[in-house]
Amino acid sequence: MTVRQAFKLAQQHHRFGRLAEAEAIYRQILTEDPRHADSLHMLGTIAGQTGRNDIAVDFISQSIVLKPHLAEAHNDLGNALYENGKLDGAISAYRQGIALKPNFPEACSNLGRALRKKGQLDEAIAAYRQAIILRPKYPEAYSNLGNALRDQDQLDEAITAYRQAIELNPLLAEAHCNLATALTENGQLDEAILAYRQAIELNPLLAEAYCNLGNALRGKGHLNEATAAFRQAIGLKPNFPEAHCNLGCALQDQGQLDEAITAYRQAVRLRPNDPEVYSNLGNALSDKGQLDEAISNYRQAIILRPRYPELHSNLGNALKDQGLLDEAIAAYRHAITLKPNFPEACSNLLLALNYHPSIDADSLAEEHLRWNRQLAEPLRQFIQPHRNDCSPERRLRIGYVSPDFREHPVGRFLLPLLAQHDRRNFEIFCYSAVPAPDDLTRQLRTQADQWYSLVGLTDQQAAELIRQNQIDILVDLALHTAHNRLLIFARKPAPVQVTYLAYAGSSGLSTMDCRLSDPYLDPPGVNESAYSEQTIRLPHSFWCYDPPECGDIVTTSLPANTNNFITFGCLNDFRKVSEPTLETWARLLQAVPEAQLLLHAVEGTHRQRTADLLKKFGGDPRRLRFVGWVPLSRYLQLHQRFDIALDPFPFGGGATTCDALWMGVPVVSLAGKTAVGRGGLSILSNIGLPELVANTNEDYVKIATNLANDLPRLAHLRNTLRARMEQSPLMDAPRFARSIESAYREMWRKWCAKQG
Repeated sequence: MTVRQAFKLAQQHHRFGRLAEAEAIYRQILTEDPRHADSLHMLGTIAGQTGRNDIAVDFISQSIVLKPHLAEAHNDLGNALYENGKLDGAISAYRQGIALKPNFPEACSNLGRALRKKGQLDEAIAAYRQAIILRPKYPEAYSNLGNALRDQDQLDEAITAYRQAIELNPLLAEAHCNLATALTENGQLDEAILAYRQAIELNPLLAEAYCNLGNALRGKGHLNEATAAFRQAIGLKPNFPEAHCNLGCALQDQGQLDEAITAYRQAVRLRPNDPEVYSNLGNALSDKGQLDEAISNYRQAIILRPRYPELHSNLGNALKDQGLLDEAIAAYRHAITLKPNFPEACSNLLLALNYHPSIDADSLAEEHLRWNRQLAEPLRQFIQPHRNDCSPERRLRIGYVSPDFREHPVGRFLLPLLAQHDRRNFEIFCYSAVPAPDDLTRQLRTQADQWYSLVGLTDQQAAELIRQNQIDILVDLALHTAHNRLLIFARKPAPVQVTYLAYAGSSGLSTMDCRLSDPYLDPPGVNESAYSEQTIRLPHSFWCYDPPECGDIVTTSLPANTNNFITFGCLNDFRKVSEPTLETWARLLQAVPEAQLLLHAVEGTHRQRTADLLKKFGGDPRRLRFVGWVPLSRYLQLHQRFDIALDPFPFGGGATTCDALWMGVPVVSLAGKTAVGRGGLSILSNIGLPELVANTNEDYVKIATNLANDLPRLAHLRNTLRARMEQSPLMDAPRFARSIESAYREMWRKWCAKQG
């Protein structure tokens, strides 16, 4: 057989995928003719096909020395260098191939791929377009063009390119997968899911399609299906860090924190230099209450990518949960410096400022106005005239928007209101942003006339849905708490917009018309310039309390009778326990010898810091006890361990205060300078115990001390507080619902009057 015949036979083997046979013949040819450039070239191609890229570069480079004008060799050298991560060399090789053969669409497309990898997106797009000019029916080039356009956030153009690729080759699984990714990023999740499923049908072994399908399903709130898709991806490709990381996200959404942490740790092992994996692991550890380890992971991620704003915001959340408000606020501000249009970090900052003891109402108002200017005002372009019927007395459509239609204080407080709404005059719509519904979600759903999930919808899509439903009064129930949807309200989808229930603060939105309050949170005559909304005071209470399903736990006798000492307790979120609060509690422990203090705080260094601060302020840290996170029923039972509850400041309790009173534990509170600091005043006034509210820190210590020294009164309160609550406005759900409805009706009448 001649060399020419042997080379032809080797090419046939090569063409049909018999690589070992082809390689053997190419090598045999080279023993006869070491300068056979085409065999060197083909050996390099096989090496590249089998992942031996260093060998590929060596062989193809030798072939080019012998045959420098072969454009295909330069293209294949570029491919080998690309796979080796040597992008500059790859780009140079592709350009050389194109210079030798200008009508070379494959080299143009490959050049675009390398330029895209290097971040030179404009040049990459130009290269892909040149490939398409040279070969108009080139589906891979259209698909790759879509990738570069997607990188530039030109999603509509990217989707068009992917659809063109699929039209040219309906069997191109990668194009379906890429189309689905662009649709996902464009908020078109239903279409994305269909496209991913099409890609998987064409190529059942495409692990990336399963992983991305899982992301889209998770975005829609289909968490079980998402988890299954991620596991399928891992089954096909066990060392797939993105799939392990995304599996962790889905498990975390479902509250399976231990399993999520395991998945994230596997992703870290597979990709130890990926800051996003460390960040997600930190989120799960934070949710688990392992704050020290969470902070360590956030800091490791920041080392890897210092200018990643999400990392600084997540770090701020963990620091806030440890009570380190100054450090948390600094982290949020740094995140916002890196990414000024960062809604989550901006809301995190505003919420944290409400907890800070040094912030005043004017400064807080200015921060909210800054938020509105930065994030909300640009969205006014989406506001459209409202076509709602202006009849003032007709049946109204009320829409409630919340991420907390679940086992959460907001869900618990809302349930009695929904149950008591007058359906003859009000039609109730709920817009839920809850990815993992629970039993309370299902209870709330039964009390709504219409229920819509906002999971997977962009703010613009959600606003369009609300507008289509012709909601008359839209009520925000989150303010700046986690997962809020305030930027829906910035688009003004309803004629009247109200904020209520999350906490007694302000949204800062110029498009939010009213905020609900009561005469105690905002006493008549108080300065309301801190609010961007008009304050509407309900006649009695901001809250309507309904004990949780496990709220039939009995109140026990006074613990002090058995312990022979008083136990003070605070089961509020630890972030509310400020240094001024600890200083006041230290003075209280000095005034009540032998008394103990029970605080809610997950394990971590912040416990020791708290003990150190208590000692610094003159308290005895040996009299300090901690309890970590416990289920709801166990949380209520914890009240059987202490005699007097202490309200923190400047951000007092709401649900926590009501729960303590329900369990027979009186609460001592301090009337603050802002509405969030006057929750205790509102609740205690509504049950006829305003004398338990102090106006100064000295009075706070005095009231708690006098109560601790009056065991008969404590025992009487323990036996009568539950009945006192049941007979108060706090638990009169029908009257509360009528007062809310009256407020809604008055708002509506005013809007109608303005329409002429």
